[in-house]
Amino acid sequence: MITGTSQADCAVLIVAAGTGEFEAGISKNGQTREHALLAFTLGVKQLIVGVNKMDSTEPPYSEPRFEEIKKEVSSYIKKIGYNPAAVAFVPISGWHGDNMLEPSTKMPWFKGWQVDRKEGKAEGKCLIEALDAILPPARPTDKALRLPLQDVYKIGGIGTVPVGRVETGILKPGT
Repeated sequence: MITGTSQADCAVLIVAAGTGEFEAGISKNGQTREHALLAFTLGVKQLIVGVNKMDSTEPPYSEPRFEEIKKEVSSYIKKIGYNPAAVAFVPISGWHGDNMLEPSTKMPWFKGWQVDRKEGKAEGKCLIEALDAILPPARPTDKALRLPLQDVYKIGGIGTVPVGRVETGILKPGT
């Protein structure tokens, strides 16, 4: 988790909406808090919150439950350094595919998400649109190549394969 997060341009924090599940995740030592804090600490500037398992709320697809979770998560991420106005909150059901790729008819109350950031506003209705709205960070291509290595694999028949991320400069085949 740490390696992937340290190289990410965006984090998608999945929060379980089920009774007891959300409360466990947002509790003092819960994973929701831990993962949000890790993302911020490791330099991930953009965040999306997917409120999952909306099909298992009481009643199913409950707007009050979504709003309660949105309010609590907003409060916590603000404390650690994120601006909640720049974070898309999307109610989803991964199991049923609700609000993942297209708006769900099971949540007519959800009018969509909006983010307001210094680069401009963005809005949408489902998770894929929130991902599409992520702004790629400017990478200085005019500078010398800097490619911090994450790992090195030795693959039989292929050879040694270094794995990392280009931070500055350009990497071209054959040069």
